Amino acid sequence: MGTLMDETGLHRTVIRLSHEIGERNKGYHDVVLVGVKGNGGIVAKRIHGYIRDSEGYDLPFGTLDAASGSGLGFPIDGKTVVLCDDVLYTGRSAVGCVDALFRLGNPRKIQLLVLVDRGGRELPVRADFVGKNVPTSKEEYIEVGFEELGSPDRFSVIRRKHEA
Repeated sequence: MGTLMDETGLHRTVIRLSHEIGERNKGYHDVVLVGVKGNGGIVAKRIHGYIRDSEGYDLPFGTLDAASGSGLGFPIDGKTVVLCDDVLYTGRSAVGCVDALFRLGNPRKIQLLVLVDRGGRELPVRADFVGKNVPTSKEEYIEVGFEELGSPDRFSVIRRKHEA
C-alpha cells in the first residue's frame, strides 16, 4: 500500500485536527492535550504548537504513561482532555489511558484524537478526531516516522513478513 502520509500530509492533518478541536469544543477554553507516551506525545506537542502559534491559546499539554499513571503537572478536573495518539488499532492503549486519566482526576470530557485509525478494534473505542482512516489486515501494520525520533515524518502501511 505504501506511504499514507508524508511530511506535507502530516502537517496538513495536524492543522485540520487542531481546527476540529476548536470547532467541536466551541473554542479552546478548558481544553488540555494529553499524549499517549511515545508517539502520542509528539502528536500532542505538534497540535499544541499549532494552536499556540496560530490561534493564540497556550493549552496545557503533557504525556501520559498508562502503566505508571504519573501526574501530568496540571489539573484535569472539569477539563476537556484531548487524548492524542498516532495510530488506533485494537483500542487497548486508549482504554488503559482513559483509566489512568481517571486515576489522576475527574475530567469533564475525554476526546480521543488519532492521526491514523486502522480499524481492527477489539474494544468498543471510537476516536473523536481522525486524521485518516486506513483499514488494514492483521498481516499489515503502520510504520510511523517522526523527525523528533530521527526519521522523516511518514506513515506507511507495511506487510508483515511471515516467519518460516
